[in-house]
Amino acid sequence: MKKTLLWIGALVVGAILGLLGLSWLNGLMDFVATVYTRLFQLLAVPTIVLAVITTFATFGSKGSGRIFGHTLIYTLLTTFTAAAIGALLYVLIAPGNLPVEALSAEGTQEDISHLSPLTSHLSYYDHILSVIPNNIIKPFLEGNVLSLLLLAFAIGIGLSKLPESENKAVVVKGLLGLQDLLFLLIRGLIWTLPLGIVAFSAQLSAQVSAGVVADSIGKYVLVVLGGNVIQFFVVLPLFLLARGLNPIHVLGRMMPAVLMALFTKSSAATLPVTMQSAEDRLGIRKDIARFVLPICTTINMNGCAAFILVTSLFVMQNGGTPLTLGTILLWILISVVSAIGNAGVPMGCFFLTLSLMSGIGAPVVILGIILPIYTIIDMVETAENVWSDSCVCAMTDHDLK
Repeated sequence: MKKTLLWIGALVVGAILGLLGLSWLNGLMDFVATVYTRLFQLLAVPTIVLAVITTFATFGSKGSGRIFGHTLIYTLLTTFTAAAIGALLYVLIAPGNLPVEALSAEGTQEDISHLSPLTSHLSYYDHILSVIPNNIIKPFLEGNVLSLLLLAFAIGIGLSKLPESENKAVVVKGLLGLQDLLFLLIRGLIWTLPLGIVAFSAQLSAQVSAGVVADSIGKYVLVVLGGNVIQFFVVLPLFLLARGLNPIHVLGRMMPAVLMALFTKSSAATLPVTMQSAEDRLGIRKDIARFVLPICTTINMNGCAAFILVTSLFVMQNGGTPLTLGTILLWILISVVSAIGNAGVPMGCFFLTLSLMSGIGAPVVILGIILPIYTIIDMVETAENVWSDSCVCAMTDHDLK
């Protein structure tokens, strides 16, 4: 709560500073915002790559079991559906662009065409070729998101399939150690983030009229929350009904976990309550609940996938990227893989989205004004994630009885 109030206060202070119209102050805020953008870009590539590699290396080896197979299938189905609903709502509601002058900061549209294979005027054949790396260093230097995800996925699955040995343990422990170090740096950056929020907010308010921002951001929030509501009350119950389960009964039994997730905003912190509710209230077999739920807490991120997709489309659209059908479909794939690999990242999918956008040079200044709103979005997303975990567990238990 204190952190939320601090962020909101920083947003207000920044908006006031931007409205003062002092050129030297605007220059200072632009400098601070640029520093934070560069720091986010610095952490973007290792955040994405290490998160995906360690997630698949840790859990991919369990793919031989029937329980994990059912868990993975339901996770992918529900996560893809959540992202697809977000994309559909985005097209229907169509949030508007912020004024062009608000996005004229250094390193926006020109950088995108060089960093992202999705924004240049190439054929789909060329797009596919640009994803296949022919040099292991080049994707890191260019921030090619699709190539990096492909490499991370391949390395993670490859590690999971290696036979247990001292060499494998050393590699996995080394990667986990690097991830711990990265998270320490991320926590330090987040600790200073109110200063960045002040700068982003001042930069934005100095150039954008409040009415346009409210209309554009309002529609964006409507898309994000609308997708979460549809996934929670329509899509997941339909999955349960398709497997012969009563969604009202399942939700009623799992309500303590869902409510705790809403208020704690942490699937991991809610996990003990989720397992207790599944075993004692819903009657899930202990071996299934204790296997499925920890995995789902790590990889089953319905709300996160939708947030990554919608926010990425919104930021890229404001950066001048044409949102063609091919672009949207490719970013659905990116959002799903990123959400699955989002385990353990502080601030969850917000920071991962910011990393993705920084990695392709998109105008991340927009995320400065989204950050305080994300507190509410995060509550709803976490509740949806735990509800989805519960549904996947219930369906897996039903299938294996």
